[in-house]
Amino acid sequence: MLDARQLQALAAVIEHGGFGPAAQALNLTLAAVSLRIKSLEEHLGQRLLVRGKTVRATAAGQALLAHVKQLQMMEADLLAGLQGGGEPRADAAWQSLSVAINADSVASWFLPGVAPLLQRHRLLLEIVIDDQDHTHDALKSGDVIGCVTTLAQPMRGCVAEPLGVMRYRCVAAPAVVQRCRTPRGAVSPHQLLAQPAIIFNRKDALQDAFLAQHFGLKQPNYPRHFAPAVDAFETAIELGLGWGMVPEQHLARRPGLQEMLPGATVDVVLYWQHWAREPLSAQRLTQAVKAAAHASLPPV
Repeated sequence: MLDARQLQALAAVIEHGGFGPAAQALNLTLAAVSLRIKSLEEHLGQRLLVRGKTVRATAAGQALLAHVKQLQMMEADLLAGLQGGGEPRADAAWQSLSVAINADSVASWFLPGVAPLLQRHRLLLEIVIDDQDHTHDALKSGDVIGCVTTLAQPMRGCVAEPLGVMRYRCVAAPAVVQRCRTPRGAVSPHQLLAQPAIIFNRKDALQDAFLAQHFGLKQPNYPRHFAPAVDAFETAIELGLGWGMVPEQHLARRPGLQEMLPGATVDVVLYWQHWAREPLSAQRLTQAVKAAAHASLPPV
């Protein structure tokens, strides 16, 4: 049997990034936290943490972290059931769930879709924002219980369920679009590459996908602005700082933007990857996420 206090200490060290912050969060001494971790590692016969300026989990530590989170959620669900069934009391404790989602999904369909569930069942979300091609890393490490991802292949112990398609269009301010056109009105790839692109962050590959799909350009060089916030990203495009890829769902609120190449899209298929064995609260979230996506996104 694993010691619950030792597991609690391990989770706190990983989540807070160090022994000192974990000790403060648990209201323990630094020595007590260190002893619990040492005892757990000796019991299992392997290292669970990589010590350094920032403490991080080994593969075994990540697996244990996911186990601890599952236990905490099942315990919270059990207590809620013992206290009166499916509907939490007004004074019931809040329960926290961690998820990894791309910024465009959060801003468009995810939060509006799950908000009623969160309020009804007193659930708190910790949202990890990352590119849709990388959100599964947080699920693999045990940091989250589910993620919106482009990864269709289920990871070990997980289920991947299709959500729908995020459709992106290349847009810019009218003056930028005009600078990229030939006298006959066609888009000049040479002129387009001479204009800066607005990119969410260095993991964002949508612009390269657009250039590859519609112009046959592979790894082209072009100037780039980086704006890692949805509003700032779209505002930068509106201000004429460059061109960028914006979801169709966002274009209605940005009427001043024009398509660079009308009708040309980049379609990103999204999946909800989550634990195969989910506690009740996580099951409810999964159902809400799927319903929200199916109501807002074109089907796969």
